[in-house]
Formats: sequence, C-alpha cells, structure tokens
Amino acid sequence: MRRAGMALRRILTIVVSTLFLATAAHAVQPDEVLDDPALEGRARAISAELRCMVCQNQSIDDSDAPLARDLRVLVRERLVAGDSDAEVMDYLVARYGEFVLLKPRFGLHTLILWAGAPMALIGGAIAAYIAWRRRQGEGSVAEKPAPLTADEKAELERLLKDG
Repeated sequence: MRRAGMALRRILTIVVSTLFLATAAHAVQPDEVLDDPALEGRARAISAELRCMVCQNQSIDDSDAPLARDLRVLVRERLVAGDSDAEVMDYLVARYGEFVLLKPRFGLHTLILWAGAPMALIGGAIAAYIAWRRRQGEGSVAEKPAPLTADEKAELERLLKDG
C-alpha cells in the first residue's frame, strides 16, 4: 500500500513538472539558434522588442507564426552580417514601419501615443473637480431672502401682537 502511494506521488510529480517546463518554452526553433552565445543573446533581446505582424500583441520571440519565424531568422542574419542592434531595428522599421516595434519610439509623430493617456487623465481629473465644486456650491450656499417691505413688517408685527 505504501509503495503504491509513493509510485503515484512520483508519477504526479513527473506530470506536473512536465507541464511547468512546457510553458517555459519559447517559439525559437533549434535551427534558428546561433552558435555564438553573445549574438544569440542580442538576437533574443531584439526579437523581444519586435511585434509579430500576425499576432500583433506578441513579440516575434514568443510567436509561432511563420512570419515571426522569418523575422527571427532575418534578425539573426543581420547580426551575423555585422549590423549593430540599432541598425537591425532601423532596418526592420524602414521595412515594416513603426508598428513593428512593441514600444514605439518617442517622436513628433508618436507624441499623441505618449501624451494621450496623461492628458486624458488630467482632463478627467479637472472635469471631476469642476463637477464636485458645482455640487458643493448648490447645497451649501442658500439664497439670501429679499428684505421685508414696510407692509410686510406691519403685518408681521400685527400677527405677533395678536398671538
């Protein structure tokens, strides 16, 4: 009975370990990996910053799409040819546009991307403050009544005397 429990525990450990190891795998195929570890590290870093044009919100390093594979191979070819990281990025931006970058560069043409969210947040805060001030003003300040006329004062005194 005890041996059966140990065997079951071992099998369960192997299955769970296999599942966890499978999730850590990347889309990079063994035939894509460069022999030089330094170049491979640079290629992986560049690939992590490039958008898969098919998957769109996934880097080419993580994507299994055929286009992502082609881009990974292209990055490695450019690095082997002697291009710097910046030259590889510039080449891909020239070929595919700024959209290929997962994090767009800061520039005049991308200013709306970078400034849009903070401006919307500031605008919302100002609108909330104005609405809050208007509500505060409605309830706390009572209208001042008009002063009594001479006839109203006389009527009031007559009513107070009569009781």
